[in-house]
Amino acid sequence: MSTFLHGGNVQANGIRQHYLRYGGTGPALILVPGITSPAITWGFVAERLGEQFDTYVLDVRGRGLSSTGPELDYSAGTCAEDIGAFADALGLDSYHLVGHSMGARFAVRSAVKHPQGVNRMVLIDPPVSGPGRRDYPSKLPWYVDSIRQSLTGMDAQAMRAFCATWSDEQLQLRAEWLHTCYEPAIVRAFNDFHTVDFHQDLPHLKAPALLMVAGRGGVILDEDIAEIQALQPSIQVARVPNAGHMIPWDDLEGFFDALGDFLTQP
Repeated sequence: MSTFLHGGNVQANGIRQHYLRYGGTGPALILVPGITSPAITWGFVAERLGEQFDTYVLDVRGRGLSSTGPELDYSAGTCAEDIGAFADALGLDSYHLVGHSMGARFAVRSAVKHPQGVNRMVLIDPPVSGPGRRDYPSKLPWYVDSIRQSLTGMDAQAMRAFCATWSDEQLQLRAEWLHTCYEPAIVRAFNDFHTVDFHQDLPHLKAPALLMVAGRGGVILDEDIAEIQALQPSIQVARVPNAGHMIPWDDLEGFFDALGDFLTQP
């Protein structure tokens, strides 16, 4: 039995924001995907979350069915503002905030700028690159080359060259939707990984937070965890040893084991 309810659009922060809703009962939860993940690609995770939470998966601007195009601002600050505006537009006065990778960076900024309403936060393997820090492990051509190929049409087998460990179903979905990722938006987000300081917001985070770390992939190392804990001593840390950066794709049960009861703790 699917927990999927419907897709929808709201006008928030001056753009059309598209979302997919799962569950419909329980505490509200907003899920913000990563750099080239339209909302629908997180459906298999949201299906499970929808069993306990009123789950909204966002299409970040420049991706999926949300507003896109050359006239929009794709900066980290603006994308973070989109989240609080989305919650306001839907009248969500209390919600959990879950972000993966880029989405986790946006979520932290949003929670610091708009702390009202944010209940608990889950930061899934956020890039810790930034000014004066080591580069993010993935390289820009990996994104750009796959997006350009998707614009001409590609199938799951062609996508396997970019995501070798994914299932056929996951590859099929990515092949279908990657063309909705607007290249300038992706380039801006990737560059912001290196020019925007993710760590500056951590000391100001008021909501209880869980940092979920992929055991493989090299995005977050032990010394990064130690620095994050020094900046935000109350943060909890959970590791998923057998997963790379796309944690639920590699180990869905490991993802939910790491999440545990964090979001339902009083």
